[in-house]
Amino acid sequence: MTGGVPERLASFVRALRAQGIPAGPAETVDAAAALEVLGMDDRALVREGLAAALVRRGGQRAVFDAAFDLYFPAGVGAPERAREEPSTLEELREELAAALADGDRQALSQLAGLAVDMLGQYGSASGPGGGFSAHQTLERLQPQTLIARVLAAVRGGGARGEFTDRLDRDEIRRRVEGFRGQVRTEARRRAAEVRGRERVAKHAIAPSPDRVDFLIASRTQLAELRRTIQPLSRKLATRLAARRKRTTRGQVDLRRTLRRSLSTGGVPLRPAYRHRRPGRPEIVLLCDLSGSVAGFANFTMLLVQALRDQFGKIRVFAFVDSTDEVTHLVTTGAADPEHLGARMLSEAALVRWDGHSDYGGSLRQFTENWLDAVGPRTSVLILGDARTNGGDPNLDAVREIKARARHVYWLNPERRSLWSTGDSAALEYADVVEMHECRTVHQLGTLVTRLLPV
Repeated sequence: MTGGVPERLASFVRALRAQGIPAGPAETVDAAAALEVLGMDDRALVREGLAAALVRRGGQRAVFDAAFDLYFPAGVGAPERAREEPSTLEELREELAAALADGDRQALSQLAGLAVDMLGQYGSASGPGGGFSAHQTLERLQPQTLIARVLAAVRGGGARGEFTDRLDRDEIRRRVEGFRGQVRTEARRRAAEVRGRERVAKHAIAPSPDRVDFLIASRTQLAELRRTIQPLSRKLATRLAARRKRTTRGQVDLRRTLRRSLSTGGVPLRPAYRHRRPGRPEIVLLCDLSGSVAGFANFTMLLVQALRDQFGKIRVFAFVDSTDEVTHLVTTGAADPEHLGARMLSEAALVRWDGHSDYGGSLRQFTENWLDAVGPRTSVLILGDARTNGGDPNLDAVREIKARARHVYWLNPERRSLWSTGDSAALEYADVVEMHECRTVHQLGTLVTRLLPV
């Protein structure tokens, strides 16, 4: 490799690790070997070679591609078209419509660079407060408003059937979305030249799905998270099984160890152990399904359901301002995770009054009607942000649950710095039971394998 490329590769790998892609020394060596073989002439080939060496899961590819475009950009500075005679906004839209109609990827890439240079610059591009904005570019260009014009150009004035027309429209929408992605890539590249790659990589690259905050995840990101349930559950089940295997080994059995040592002249080379035979633990989930917390609760319920073979019994209870058991809905909802939350709200008695969460009343209702679900082998997971809307937190009910359970853990999807701000009673609950910040799938997986008994 030529001088400068090893440093660029090392910076690239560090950026990937900062975004949650576990690329270590071995993967870095593999990536360097791939560059030795592939060279740097074909950028598309370099991209695929590095991806093969550094990416381990499908959900990481979008993060990899965004970082690759920063550290191995297709060009430097303003695009060549921008150095020629300037175009007007209407001329740019006309060219964009023609390129979308033809599906010309090269022309669309050039137009994305030209659009960012024309419309995305703010402040002084070389100054500390300046840069390039993809949002500003797309707001001014409005490529989504060209769909009807592009569709007319594709039809060529001829009549088409309804099915063909729908396919054409979907294809044009995909091309428009692809162009929007090219604009975002180009804006990041130009911004990195002004502000530095490391800074832009840290703040402008969307995290991988397992690092997305539950409370701010979009519908698309939540759908992606639901697709990770089965792979994640298999991974966590393997970890739990390994923990269970380790914990079955008990204390040293001195009598059997001494008897075994007779074959080695009285030297105890192979200790014998009294093996424990623990029963499988039971799990009770108590979930807040109000507002944005519902996405976190739904995902956790489905994940625990996918891990059901690791536990002796699973019971699930949900609440907003009223509590009801939803175990049967979670069991059948595994086949349709997208609509699980809506089914619970419509089929279970979770809302009595205004739909605002009432922790005190819901906890009281649980202890009055279902406290027998909690026993000495039960681990209770309470899922919620502990925001009581100014009501009584009912700490006595939590103490009553804790007194009967083996363990009680509270998983809070809010940042720790927000606990007990506003109407949150998080720190009050944390004085009674162990509370953990759980904002991402990565944190959830770590907590499940560390906290749940085996």
